[in-house]
Amino acid sequence: MRILGSLCFVLVVAACGPGDAPPPDGRDGDASVGDPTPDLNTEAPENDLPTVVFFGTSLTAGLGLPSEDDTYAAHAAELAQAAGLPFRLVNAGVSGETSAAGVRRIEWVLQSPLDVLVLELGANDGLRGLDVDELRANLEDVVRRTRALYPDARIVLLGMEAPPNLGERYTGAFAEVFTRVAEERDTHFVPFLLEGVAGVPELNQSDGIHPTPEGHRRMARNIMPALTSALEAVYAERADSVASPNGGR
Repeated sequence: MRILGSLCFVLVVAACGPGDAPPPDGRDGDASVGDPTPDLNTEAPENDLPTVVFFGTSLTAGLGLPSEDDTYAAHAAELAQAAGLPFRLVNAGVSGETSAAGVRRIEWVLQSPLDVLVLELGANDGLRGLDVDELRANLEDVVRRTRALYPDARIVLLGMEAPPNLGERYTGAFAEVFTRVAEERDTHFVPFLLEGVAGVPELNQSDGIHPTPEGHRRMARNIMPALTSALEAVYAERADSVASPNGGR
């Protein structure tokens, strides 16, 4: 269902203040470390748009970009607005995050209600050649914890690929993790977030790892089919709830 409305952005990038107790994010210190853990305690939007939380690594945080508006999450919000599916955006990306660190941080992120979780973890696991079985267990744990608190939440899993220098056996097993989690946990799925971006010099910064603003635009287009499907489901469920004589399902 297409619901028209004005776009409401909430890009959350402020670090915890001196009086706050920041959650354990478990960052392990790769080259992308440096972004603060975002503060998710923001006020609810007046027009009650669905909340979409982008939870992930420096790819989500937008390391090295000129502006928060250059992230793929922000571009995805613009595309959703144009499609009549506006949402409130919370960017919960943290540079250097591994899937294990994501498990330690997700409970804090889930303190604020959400309608869609866009899950982008695994890039740093792949760069370090971490165990694929642990990656799978961590992704499943994030999905499980999210649904335990918000059973109706939609989850969009963003697939990732490991560097080819780690060998065909590892890279194949790594990519399969995302496919299996998406199938077995019934999530919306993007096979490869960096499709058309990875390995393209003009779409990546000088480190060859983090995309440029134009690279992030391509990433936003990559995720839109899955994100659109999730948002349409959220809007349809809201409409059904309003139409139901009992006010819900």
